[in-house]
Amino acid sequence: MQVHSQLSCFDEVGEFLCTKGNEFGATTGRRRRTGWLDAVAVRRAVELNSLSGFCMTKLDVLDGLDEVKICVGYRMPDGREIDTTPLAAEGWEGIEPIYEVMPGWKETTFGVKDHSKLPQAALNYIKRVEEVTGVPVDIISTGPDREETMILRDPFDA
Repeated sequence: MQVHSQLSCFDEVGEFLCTKGNEFGATTGRRRRTGWLDAVAVRRAVELNSLSGFCMTKLDVLDGLDEVKICVGYRMPDGREIDTTPLAAEGWEGIEPIYEVMPGWKETTFGVKDHSKLPQAALNYIKRVEEVTGVPVDIISTGPDREETMILRDPFDA
């Protein structure tokens, strides 16, 4: 999913996410845009694609942050707040994300293979993501290796 420039982090958090998540182009080495989860866009993808769940990858990249954010709406240039994605490309001009801020976690999730062993703040984040997107998180990865993946619910059993 594309990160719109309004949702990209160009500050120290963006640098942290990019470096820790190794978000650099394989061919060019160019830094990728990083940003907070856009739950509004995820909800739209759920509607358009009839999704019954999704995978949350790179949860471990959020380890060490004081706070984590979820975009739950957009503020239009005229001050109106909307909770759906603009339909036309020009509708994105001048919008600002509305973030819900949650406590981060200092404990590591890297390599955790058991959902119940995740830090409470990470569990709260996952639960909130499920609430604001309307679909469950079926799979969580906590590292780059296949063994660092938790299957909470078989996505093919939906």
